[in-house]
Amino acid sequence: MQNDDRLTALEHWLTPYSTTYGLDLGSLAPASNDASFRRYFRLSATGRGSLIVMDAPPPQEDCRPFVHVAAVFEHAGASVPHVLEQDLTQGFLLLTDLGHHTYLDQLSADTAPALYGDALDALIRIQQASRPGVLPPYDRALLTRELQLFPDWYLTRHLQATLNDNEQRQLHQVFETLLANNLSQPQVYVHRDYHSRNLMVLEGAVNPGILDFQDAVYGPITYDLVSLLRDAYIEWPEEQVLDWVIRYWEKARKAGLPVAADAGEFYRDFEWMGLQRFLKVLGIFARLYHRDGKARYLDDLPLVLRYTRHVAGRYSAFGPLLKLLDRLERESTNAAANAPR
Repeated sequence: MQNDDRLTALEHWLTPYSTTYGLDLGSLAPASNDASFRRYFRLSATGRGSLIVMDAPPPQEDCRPFVHVAAVFEHAGASVPHVLEQDLTQGFLLLTDLGHHTYLDQLSADTAPALYGDALDALIRIQQASRPGVLPPYDRALLTRELQLFPDWYLTRHLQATLNDNEQRQLHQVFETLLANNLSQPQVYVHRDYHSRNLMVLEGAVNPGILDFQDAVYGPITYDLVSLLRDAYIEWPEEQVLDWVIRYWEKARKAGLPVAADAGEFYRDFEWMGLQRFLKVLGIFARLYHRDGKARYLDDLPLVLRYTRHVAGRYSAFGPLLKLLDRLERESTNAAANAPR
């Protein structure tokens, strides 16, 4: 593991806790990286097996939202890392370890029913605890900034596309249609990345373990359900997705959550919320590649684009978006065919 100033500071910060938690500082090793500046390390801890250390360098990252949301979700009955020690000034957290096994690693046709059942139950527990004023609002300004990632990073930067005036007007109208629906939905706590890479399969605890929740907000009730079931990293047949959506809808109604009374209306809200997320994710994955040099996210673009085309092709309000995607695909195909060999 390459040494660096942050790592040296992290080891120095951990030293006083070595006795308290039985830490073996020599075992410190990378656990994972994510799409931000945060890094995670795992180290052995006598009597606990292992613990996790988060390195969130200021000013790029702020640990306070993580600490706050961890407490909110833990109070709701969700399995999240418990914050054992914190240094918000340096950006260091010592956390309990939720293990090595993500949902993505463990999902199969045989395991999916139980794992998704657990994930839906945990989502409902979090949503039942929702109160306004606890988490930042998922308001029009934030939803709009997310949508703008699509033209800024996916269309303009990644595809190097130029939209004519009519296409720009039509894309703006698509955004307005989505925003009107998204903002009209009932409001609950929203994780914002409730998917198979952020859910852990636990032993001896309530599944799933939930990670990467520091950007949680108070917003549309279908958002996390879309993150889970229209996952950018694993695809399920539409019939299976519909079955899980209906199962969630039935459980949510029994739990007293403010879902739409009609299942068909709820599924439409699910799909329209999904389209907002897909457009955002296309922009984010393009940005991660072009700005941050993280090329692995390019492999996930085709699935998100399929999701986008699926919803855009199903509802007439999004016909202009589908037409735009068709034009760009034709131009890309023609350019590839005419490229020098």
